Amino acid sequence: MQTTSSSRPDVIDFVIVGGGVAGLRAAIALAGIGQVLILTKADATESNTGYAQGGVAAAIGADDTPALHADDTLRAGDGLCDESAVRVLVEEGPRYVRELMEWGATFDRDAHGEPALGLEAAHSRRRILHAGDATGREIGRTLWKRVVTLRSVETINHALVTDLIVENGAVAGVRFFDHAGVRRSVRAHATLLATGGAGQVYSDTTNPSVATGDGVALAYLAGARVSDLEFVQFHPTALNLSGAPRFLISEALRGEGGRLVNSAGEAFMTSYHPDGDLAPRDVVARGIVRESGRTAGPVFLTMAHLDPARVRRRFPTIAAMCATLGIDIAADPVPVGPAAHYLMGGIETDEWARTSLSGLFAAGETACTGVHGANRLASNSLLEGLVFGARAADAMQQPARTAPLKADRVIADPPRRDPAANPTGSDRRLDIADIRSLMWRAAGLFRSSAALAEAVRRLDEPDAAPVSIDRHAAFTAAEWRRYNLLTVARLVARAALRRKESRGGHFRADFPARDDLHWRVHVCDSMAPNV
Repeated sequence: MQTTSSSRPDVIDFVIVGGGVAGLRAAIALAGIGQVLILTKADATESNTGYAQGGVAAAIGADDTPALHADDTLRAGDGLCDESAVRVLVEEGPRYVRELMEWGATFDRDAHGEPALGLEAAHSRRRILHAGDATGREIGRTLWKRVVTLRSVETINHALVTDLIVENGAVAGVRFFDHAGVRRSVRAHATLLATGGAGQVYSDTTNPSVATGDGVALAYLAGARVSDLEFVQFHPTALNLSGAPRFLISEALRGEGGRLVNSAGEAFMTSYHPDGDLAPRDVVARGIVRESGRTAGPVFLTMAHLDPARVRRRFPTIAAMCATLGIDIAADPVPVGPAAHYLMGGIETDEWARTSLSGLFAAGETACTGVHGANRLASNSLLEGLVFGARAADAMQQPARTAPLKADRVIADPPRRDPAANPTGSDRRLDIADIRSLMWRAAGLFRSSAALAEAVRRLDEPDAAPVSIDRHAAFTAAEWRRYNLLTVARLVARAALRRKESRGGHFRADFPARDDLHWRVHVCDSMAPNV
């Protein structure tokens, strides 16, 4: 239920930061155990969950198995998936999807009344459950409907969490600004970060404004390990129309027969990959950019060869959005191009959402279990939130433990700022728009040493807020927003500069080949390198 901070106790059993699928699933499981406080950054329903169009993947079809789902996930992950985490995802996923249906989630049905399973890129079977083209919204609605009935769960909206309370190496709660800008704190026995993604680090993104990577910044600045932050997924088909938002044009359109064509109307993706329009996302995204460069023209998605009534019925949200811009998705070519979409890396966790700090847990997009490797398989994100949100709740009830450093993970040397890098301090202070533009240019779809090194230099300017939180308790909410975004941008840029190969969502023009000999490893960053 919705509350104000005046009714909130100073100490509570469980704090959850974030109101998306992972946080809500955890709250439901914890509600019978103790008092739960959910802190959301905006309105309760504003999260990346609500923007997930395509669907949720689960091996529930007669011709499908968790093993096949695992194979597809591993293949898409380009050699860097944690296989044990993948097994957890695909084996437990069907249970939680069926649970959603029991709770009232309305997925599309076929003529026999069974879930209508869609196909998306890099899946070998139809396994995508969907609610039109607004599946995330339907899942969020289902979970929130259940949460508001739970008397032990309280929610504070428009709360900007700024830092974690750390005592004796363990997390003991959070500090935040409430909706009135008043600085507050709450202590908890266990804290779950379920803050979603970081697409707003980039100027071009499909993510909502709240997706600024706060969880990664919070955990890193508290001393937790973060991992694989070079791996950012750029969705190939965001609306690419001047003056219009970078609205997501779901991969499900291609799964239902949509085609990518160049300005001459020619299909081209088979020139870049044998799977054509249903190749892995990173391949399709780079193929679109290369084709646009080759032809010096735009790229479009066309559904004109399909039944128009079925197209409009299957994708009502996308059809309505495009109609406001004068585009009929069933008849007109839709201009598309890549945009930042999903962060494969994040706060390093084990398969129970434990982090390297006692008392701190992470689930959903802000976490890095290794389940997505270097490139997330389409529609695995909502499934991940369900599965690992529930697992986080189980672990939060147990005696405190930290996640051990696995054998295939290494901790990077901490960065050392070169005092000569900007001796005069003459560069203009980077504001949020500057940071986002710089990241799109230097750490976007195509990367190089020179551009990344310059980005790291600029992001490390001495004007940036120091890492000592206690000395900066007087930061305003706006300053904290900028600092968290800057922290995540630094981590992504440094990681992208460090990894001298191309793999999944990380493509280096100067190191275009995958290098398993040196780089089949997860690299972690930590302010406490000995954790």
